[in-house]
Amino acid sequence: MTNSSMKISEIKEKLNNSILATIKDLFDVELKQIDLIYPPSITLGDFAIECFSLSKALKLPPAVLAQKLAEHITGDFISSANAAGPYINIKLKNELLFSAIAAEIVSEKYGDSSELNNEITMVEYLSPNTNKPLHLGHVRNGSLGMATALILESAGAKVVKANLVNDRGIHICKSMLAWQKWGNNETPESTGIKGDHLVGKYYVKYSIEAEKNPEIEKEAQEVLIKWEMGDPEVIALWEKMNSWVLSGFEQTFRDYRWDFDKTYYESNTYKLGKKIVEKGVVTGVFQKEENSSVTATLPADEFGKEKDGALKKATLIRKDGTSVYITQDLETTRLKFEENNLSRSIWVVGSEQDYHFKVLFKILEMLGFEWSQKCFHLSYGMVYLPEGKMKSREGKVVDADDLLSEMTELATQEIKKRDTENKIGAREVSMRAKTVADAAIKYYLLQFSPHQDIHFDPKASLSFEGNTGPYLQYTYARAIGILEKSESDAFLPDFNLLGNVEELTLANRLIDFPDQIIAAARDLNPAKVASSTYEIAKSFNTFYQKHHVLNAEDKGLREARISLVRSTAIAIKKGLHLLNIQVLEKM
Repeated sequence: MTNSSMKISEIKEKLNNSILATIKDLFDVELKQIDLIYPPSITLGDFAIECFSLSKALKLPPAVLAQKLAEHITGDFISSANAAGPYINIKLKNELLFSAIAAEIVSEKYGDSSELNNEITMVEYLSPNTNKPLHLGHVRNGSLGMATALILESAGAKVVKANLVNDRGIHICKSMLAWQKWGNNETPESTGIKGDHLVGKYYVKYSIEAEKNPEIEKEAQEVLIKWEMGDPEVIALWEKMNSWVLSGFEQTFRDYRWDFDKTYYESNTYKLGKKIVEKGVVTGVFQKEENSSVTATLPADEFGKEKDGALKKATLIRKDGTSVYITQDLETTRLKFEENNLSRSIWVVGSEQDYHFKVLFKILEMLGFEWSQKCFHLSYGMVYLPEGKMKSREGKVVDADDLLSEMTELATQEIKKRDTENKIGAREVSMRAKTVADAAIKYYLLQFSPHQDIHFDPKASLSFEGNTGPYLQYTYARAIGILEKSESDAFLPDFNLLGNVEELTLANRLIDFPDQIIAAARDLNPAKVASSTYEIAKSFNTFYQKHHVLNAEDKGLREARISLVRSTAIAIKKGLHLLNIQVLEKM
C-alpha cells in the first residue's frame, strides 16, 4: 500500500508508531500508545501531542521534552513537527492528508469501529402506558433511544432494542371505566379517531368526572381487582382497548421510525419477582418486617439516612402481600440478561426515575448478580414548550402525533416560501415537509446532552440556518447538487493543491468525526455526533463560499475539491443516519 492510498486510521497508527520509536531511541523507554489531540488552530498543524503526561515517565519538564521530541520526530508523511511550550504540533503532507480522507470516507464503514465488538447491549426505550397517546416527552425518549442504539451499533456492539409496554394498572382501568360509562360503544373505526387518541380521550374524561365525583375512584379500583382476578368481561374489554392503543402506537412508531427487537408487556411481567424476593429473605439479603412486608436495607454511604437516623429501606412486598413496581423489575432484569446473553443493559428513562434505578441496581448487586454493574440508567431531562407556541388537545401536554403534524405544516409553509417559482409539485412538497419536520424535531432534541432540560422552540428548530436538522439536510443537498453537476474528467485529483485554511479546517472536522462517534458511544451521548456533524456542515459551507469547486482554475484542483465535497456528503449522511434522520438530495 502506497502513502497515497493510506487511510486516516492508518496514518494515525503510523504517526503513533513513529513517535513511540522516537521515544524508544531517545530515552530507551517503551510506551504502548500516544494520545493524539488537535491544535487550537488548524494553522498550527493537523495533530498535536501534549507532553505533561509523558514528562514523568521520561523525566524531563514538559516544555523541554516537547522541544527534544519535535527535533527528532520524522517520517516521509510528516511535513513538520514544532514545539509550542509543552505541546508538539505536527503537520502532515497535504497530499497524504487529503488523499487519506478520500480513501477513508468512501469506504462503506466510514465512522464505524470495533470499539464495542463482542458486546451485546440492550437499549430499552419508550416504555409507554396504554391509556393515552405518546407525547413530547416520549419523542425525546424515542429519539434518544434510537440514536443511542444506532451509535452503539456503529461502534461494533450488537444492540437489542427493547420496549416494555405498561399495559396494566389503575391508570389503564380508568380509561376502561370511562369508556364503559360514556363511550356509547365508540371505536376507532366508527369515530375515525386513532386508537391511542380515542382511549386517551376517555382517560381525560375520567379525570374530569373524578373531580366532580371522587367516589368513581372506588369503581376504577374494582375494575383493577376484577382484571387481576381474570374476570372474562373485564379482560375482553382490556384486550379490545389495548389493541386500539397498540395499533395507534405502531403508526406513531412508523412515523418517527422507531423500531424494537423485543417487546415486553407489563401484563405478562407484573407477577414476576416474588420468588426472587422470597429467596432474598431466606438468604438474609432482605428483611421481613413485623407487619409482614418485605424490605431491603439500603447502605447509608450511598443513600443516606432517614431524619430520625434510621437506615433507609426499600419496600419489595407490601404488608398485604402484593408486589411493588421494583419487585417485577428484579426478575424482568434477570430474564433480560439471561435470555439475551447481555453484556450490558441501558434504560432510557426520564430523570424523575433516578432514585428508582439507583435502588434497583443496588438491590441487584445485594442479590449477588455480577451483571448488576452492567446496568445503566440513561437519564434525560424535561422538555418544555415556549408559552403559546403549540397546544395539545387538552392544553397540557403535546401529543407526538400532533407535534409531527404541526411541524410538517410549518415545514410545508417554509418550503413553499423558498420555492418562489413554484417548481416543486404538491406530492414532493409533502414528502420533503415530513422529512424536514422529522429532522427538525429529532435534531433539536438530540443536540443537547441527555441530562439537560430543553425548551423546544418549533420555529427555531425548522430554520435552514444555524445548528438545526434542516440546515444539515440543506448542506447535504447542496453537496449532492455539486456532485451531480460535476462530470467525470480524465484528470486525477491533485491533493497537493489543497491546503488553504478552509480546506484544512474541513479536513480536520472529517478526521475528528469517527472519534466523536466513539466518544458518543462511550458516553451514551448522541449530542457529540450532532455537534460533530454540524461542525462538518458549517466548515463545508465556509469553504464553498470562499472557493470555486466546479470552476476551479486547475483541473487537478477541481477534482480534489470534488473529492472533498463527496467526503463531506458521506460524512453528513452518516451523522444524520446515526441520529435516525433522513437526508434529502433536493431542497
